[in-house]
Formats: sequence, C-alpha cells, structure tokens
Amino acid sequence: MDSKCMKIAALGRPLYPGMLYDCRRDTFIPGVTLWDKKALCDDLDVHQQLKTHLKFAASDTLSDKAKLLDISASLKASFLSGLVEVGGSAKYLHDSKSSARQCRVTMHYSQTTKFEQLTMKELGNITYPQVFDQKTATHVVTAVLYGAQAFMVFDHITDENENKQAVEGNLHAVFKKIPTISIEGEASLKMNEEEKQLSENISVTFYGDFELEENPITYKEALEVYKKLPMLMKQGQNKGVPLNVWLYPLKLLDDKAAKLVREINMMLVDKTEHLLEELGEEERRCNDLIKNQMANDFPDLKDRLLRFQTLQNNYTRSFQEALSRLLPAIRGGTQEDKALGDILDIHYTSPFTASNMNKWLDDVTTEVNILSSYTSRLKDLTVVKSSCSLSSTLLDHDVDVAICLSFTSLKFEDSYLVAIQDFENLERFTTLDQSSKSDFSLQATQPWFTSPDVSASMRQNISLFTSFSKANKNEKRIKFMIASICDPSNPGTSIRLYQKGALTDPRFQPVSKPAPPEVQVSDEKVLLKLSKSPTGETVRFRVEYRRIQPTDSEDDIDEWTVTDTSDAQTSFTLTGLKPADQYLVRYRAVSDVGMSEATDSVPFSIDPKLSIKVGQSWNLFTSSLLNELRIKIMTSLGMSRWSLSTIKSEVTNVVNSPSKPYLESIPGGLRPGVALFFQGVVTSDCERFDINLQTGPNQLDDIALHFNPHLYSNSVVRNSRRDGIWEIQEVTPGGPFVKGGAFDIIMVVKPEGYEVIVNGLEYCTYNHRIPVDKVTTLGIKGDVFMNTVSIIEVDDVNLKVTIPANI
Repeated sequence: MDSKCMKIAALGRPLYPGMLYDCRRDTFIPGVTLWDKKALCDDLDVHQQLKTHLKFAASDTLSDKAKLLDISASLKASFLSGLVEVGGSAKYLHDSKSSARQCRVTMHYSQTTKFEQLTMKELGNITYPQVFDQKTATHVVTAVLYGAQAFMVFDHITDENENKQAVEGNLHAVFKKIPTISIEGEASLKMNEEEKQLSENISVTFYGDFELEENPITYKEALEVYKKLPMLMKQGQNKGVPLNVWLYPLKLLDDKAAKLVREINMMLVDKTEHLLEELGEEERRCNDLIKNQMANDFPDLKDRLLRFQTLQNNYTRSFQEALSRLLPAIRGGTQEDKALGDILDIHYTSPFTASNMNKWLDDVTTEVNILSSYTSRLKDLTVVKSSCSLSSTLLDHDVDVAICLSFTSLKFEDSYLVAIQDFENLERFTTLDQSSKSDFSLQATQPWFTSPDVSASMRQNISLFTSFSKANKNEKRIKFMIASICDPSNPGTSIRLYQKGALTDPRFQPVSKPAPPEVQVSDEKVLLKLSKSPTGETVRFRVEYRRIQPTDSEDDIDEWTVTDTSDAQTSFTLTGLKPADQYLVRYRAVSDVGMSEATDSVPFSIDPKLSIKVGQSWNLFTSSLLNELRIKIMTSLGMSRWSLSTIKSEVTNVVNSPSKPYLESIPGGLRPGVALFFQGVVTSDCERFDINLQTGPNQLDDIALHFNPHLYSNSVVRNSRRDGIWEIQEVTPGGPFVKGGAFDIIMVVKPEGYEVIVNGLEYCTYNHRIPVDKVTTLGIKGDVFMNTVSIIEVDDVNLKVTIPANI
C-alpha cells in the first residue's frame, strides 16, 4: 500500500515542499523536517502553470463539493470524521444548507500559478534521519501546485407556498449568464423582470484564498468581485496558496519509517458519507420547524424540537468522534475495515436512522400544519406563550371573562425522544467492538391527532370558539386568546372559561348559532318560534330585525333594531312593525358570558287587509263590486305596476318564473263566493302559460280548470282533466295577453262555474265539470312572471270583503 506517491488537496493547510505528513490521520507535522531550510530552498524545481477555471454547481452534497475541490475518497473520509481542519476557500466544505426551503447555486473560480517540486538530489541527502525513528509521519511533501480558489454561494429562501422547483430553475437561468460578462466591461446582465426580482432576494457568502477589502453579500456585489478576481493575483504579485500537494512515502527512504498499511474501503466511505448526508437533511428539516411561527407561538412544541436538535447534534458528534478514532487505526493496521462496518451497523440499528427521524419529523410537521390551519382563522387573537402572560391577562381589571382555546396535547412524554436519549446514554460509539451493537425497536405510539374522536372534538371546538369570538369581538369585558395548556383529560383542544381571574370551566361550551326563526304572521301580528342553542346554556334571546329598503347598501346590513327577551321562552311576538313593509328578522342565543352568532335572516311582511263594506243585498259577482275590488288592490300595490313601461322592472316578489313553476295548496280550498286574484307579466318571448286549479299536488291529479293563454295562436284554451284524460276544450279567439305586457286576472267561483275577469273586463266563463270543493291546489307554469296571487275572502256575517294586498 505504501509504495506509491499520492496527490491530495491542500484544503487551505500550509503544506509546502519538505513538510512531513501523516496519512493515517491526514495531518501535517509542523516543525519537523528531513532537510534543513537552505537545502530545501536551493534545490526546488519551479515551473509556471497558469490556468483558470469557472464552474457552477447546484448540488449541495459533500460528494459534489469534494469534486470541486479535487478531494480524494480517503481525504473525504478524514474530513467527515473531523480529522481535517480546513482553511481559506476550503471552508466552503462546512457551508451546508440550513433550511430545506433553500435554493442554492455555487460559483467556483479557480486559478493556478506555479508548480514546485523537490529534486532527486534532495531526496537522497537526508539531513535529519532520526525523524524516521519517531514514526510520526508516513509521507513527505515533494511537490506543490499553487494558486487560489474562490467560492461564492448564492442562496434564496423560498416562501412556504412558493414552488421551489420553479425558483431553482430561474436561479440557474440567472447564473448561466455570468460567464458572458466582459471582464473589461460593466458587471451587468440582461435579465427579465422575474430574474431581476429574484436576484434582489439572493444572499451571497464568499469563501476564498483572495484578499478582498470587503466580502460581497448581494448578487450585484458578487458580480463586481467576479469581474476583479483575475486581477487580484497579479496585483499581489504572489504565487497564491497550496492547492494540491504530492506525497512521497517515507518507507521508500527508510524501512524504519511509519507507513500507511491500508486505505479505507471505498464502499464504507460512501456509506459513511450517505449516513452523514441523511443526518444533515434531518437537521435542516428540524431547523425549518424551529423557525416556523407555530413553534414560536407554542413553546411546548418548540421545546420538543430543540430537544431533538440537541440530541441529534450530540449523536452526530459522537459518530464523528468514533470515526476520528477508528480511521487512523485502520490506516495504521491496528484495526480492520470491519470495525468501520460495525460502527455503521450500530447506526442502522439505532433510533437515529433516517426512517425513524423522518417519521418523528413528519408527525411534528403534521402538528404544525394543524396548529397553523386552526390559528389562521383567528389571526387577530393573542397567542399566550407562557404562564406569566396568561396570569397577566387573567388579572387585568378590565377583563371580566377570559375564554381560551387551549391546545392540550402539545406537551407530553415523547417516547421517541426518550428512546434517543436512552440510546445516547449507552455511549455505544465509545467502544467499537461487536458487543456494542444491539437491535433497537421503538415502541409504536399513535400521535394524539390521529384519533378520530380527538379530531372530531377539535373541529367542533374550533368552530364553536371561532363563532363565539366573532359574535362577541366588540365586548370589551370579554378577552379571547389561544394557548397551549397541558390537559390529558381533554385531548386535542378544549375551550377554557375564566371568570374574575379563576378557571370556572375547563370544558366550556359556548352558545352557538341556532336554527333560523319560524315566522308566523297573523292579523298583523308577527309570532317568532325560536330555538335554543344546540350547545351551551341559553338564558335568553336577542331578536334583531330591520326594514328592507330599496336603497339598502352593504353598509346598512348591520343597522338592526335589537330586542332582548326576558327569558329563554321559545315564542316571541314582535310588535310595532308597519304593515306592507318588507322585513328581515334573525336572533341570537344569549348565555351568561356572551351571545352566539346571529341566525340566518328570514324575510317577512305584514300584509294589510283591504276591507270593503257592502249593503245587505250585495253580490260578489256584480261587475261594479269586482271593479271596486280591483281598484283597491291596484292602489295598494301601486298604480305603476299596471304601467307596461315599468312593470317588468318592478317585479319584486315573483311567485313563479319560466324556470320556476308554482305549485302550492289553497288555504281553505275553494267555494262559491271566493275569488282568486293574479297579477303578472308575460315574457317577451312567451308561447303559452297555464293556471291550473287542481284536486291535488301530484302530476296525475285531476284539473278542474286549465286556463291556458296561447300567444302563438292569439287564443285562450280552457279545459278539465279527469282520471288522466283531457276533456273537450273551450277556445276563445283573440285575447288581452300580449308579449311583454302586464295583466291582472280575477277568477270568481260561482255556483255554476268560474267567471274570469282580465284587466277589469269580463273575459269568459267556464262551467264546473269537477266539484269545486275538490279543488285544493293551485299550479302556475310557463312563460310568465306571476308577481301577486291573493285570495279574496268573504265575511258573510260582517258584510265585508277582505283582500290581502300582497302574497
């Protein structure tokens, strides 16, 4: 093994011709030499060797860094173990990504100047042969290549919601343009807007063998430095620093000298490198989680992450210390390669394997995502981070009630952290024999957030808390907050109620949004049927109503009239409302400590009654009375509703439309002496529409009167359907219905049949074919917008006719 010369990278170490080097530990021996200084200086063979290289690397692995610095596998193993202390540009080896969200490109500039080597004359004239007996070195430096290198590391941290792959692509595009800069020209690049914006958010770290007045920290400063690099060596008029050295085995000069017995197995070096890369990747993941806002807001979570970080760093250091003890022993022949394999086996049976660490970090990431998802809905609330802060809030004399959404499962005895702590306590890397190995098995435990019951409870709690805090956000005496408070009896989350500084309910359930009110309007009275909150204790209700104005804007939505009930009775009568107005009503459940969100609003109106006094010998069926009724209705609705120019824009309470047929029961049914009133608008493309008086709501129920205007043939068809079969139809040619026109219809029920008055004029009659007392349902469909449907009622006792003005 020790019979050939070796070439190694200097890595910023002061390695010059004649220096002694121990390849077992990859260290130089200062102050000891085989020749005196004068002899070394007189017999050097020196050659100019001017070369310049520029490379870019996107990878951050140690393997790729080693290629840039021309590091051999053996030297790389020594660096991994911490045996080699690097300097100058080689400090770049220690610069690894600290975050998994880091995008990185490295520029490597290399310049060589001179090559120096010892002559054969010097090799044969040993001045200090006693050095061989000391056995501290295995090789001597016989040749050195000088020059200088520079690494500029360009980093960009992506946002959590940013596409890292896309950013990396843009980053590479920016740096591919750097070699196009003219050394004599200006340091500027042609970039698009996206690339310019990216370049402004790039940080730069410089590692080099060049002496700079100030290291660059921005992309623009880095371009200026790149432009100057070729001239820096000339200005200094020096040969630079050792870049590569050639080592000659001392064993070839004297058999008594120490020698390198064997090199480290390449496969084992690769495995060691892969192992340390995995540890570095998990360290970056942990760093990102520690920097996350959720870790800052919830100290219990951060404590676990910091504990993991400390234990993992200790483990990495112990592993490297074991390597640093073992590698020289293998190279010196006192240990076999198998010893390194044993160390690797210890790792792969430990809790520090990539799969174990990733599983734990995945679980913590899920916790962070859950916390972020829940707290994002409550951005305006304070997150209490310590018991001192909690006490300060509770003792605030302006706060009567404090309600805290508590995450109760963030602090617990983490079985994985216990396992890795126990493993470290065993100090298995202290001894390197086979007995140090033993299989490790981690007890499987389910994270708290995987329980379906816990998840369901958390969803309910966050919904209740969010709703309650929103409803009471303007209550100065109530303080809402978020905290992490350990409570194993309430896993996941709980809502904690504090009153006058004391915890009164660790599982508080606030009142929540009740069902919409049921509105019953009768005799100009409005009766509300209310429901208690499905959660919490309802002690009363807060009823809110408002009048609907045509000019309402979104700013008016919060202008509600408020009435509090005296207790939790579920019936409440609204008073003081104006007839004929449209209203919205809603309500809230109220508890001892706050109120719920308002229910969905329900529209309603109080229909005024139009009454006409008649004489003893009145008759509903007389034309004069019908016209009087029609005029009363027209007046109540507004005369403009009969204007063909405005009616279409004033249809506000559509009973049906071409896409929405109407089918409803007739309250009380029909009987002689009752009339139906309709007011609507024919569509501009109308073909036909139907008004059906039916015996039921089903498709095959009998139809007593089928009133069917045909605008395409300018006629009106009447018919009846019995047992699914249409009977002989009656047709009246011509008609009062026009496309786009408004109309009103009164259908009077007479003992012998139906009389139809259209727009105040008698239009047609239709004899009963099906008994009128069987009619229960009204149907409307076709190309029409029906705005008003009313029943004209007859009071035989008080001799008056009563008509609802609106639906």
